[in-house]
Amino acid sequence: MTNTENAFTALGDGTRRRIFETLSRGPQAVVDIADRVPVTRPAVSQHLKVLMEAGLVKVHQEGTRRLYEIDPRGVLAMRAYLDSMWDHALHAFKKVAEEKGRRGR
Repeated sequence: MTNTENAFTALGDGTRRRIFETLSRGPQAVVDIADRVPVTRPAVSQHLKVLMEAGLVKVHQEGTRRLYEIDPRGVLAMRAYLDSMWDHALHAFKKVAEEKGRRGR
């Protein structure tokens, strides 16, 4: 599985999506994230591990705290994938429209 596939799979879980959305507000510690989602701190840690393995979250040390934040590289990879799908869809639509235009003349 590619990292982009892992990212989409990771976000397929509602709790992980909620954690990811929580991190969109800025870097946070596990305890802060756990206050916003209906799972235990150990469960949050496990979900963060999956998000990190998928390239969507990174962690850095700030004093004695480990802060988790969204990794923009993972988000950009997902966006590039979706953009390429959109480009393919637009190209296919253009071909169909041009073909119908030629038939209608």
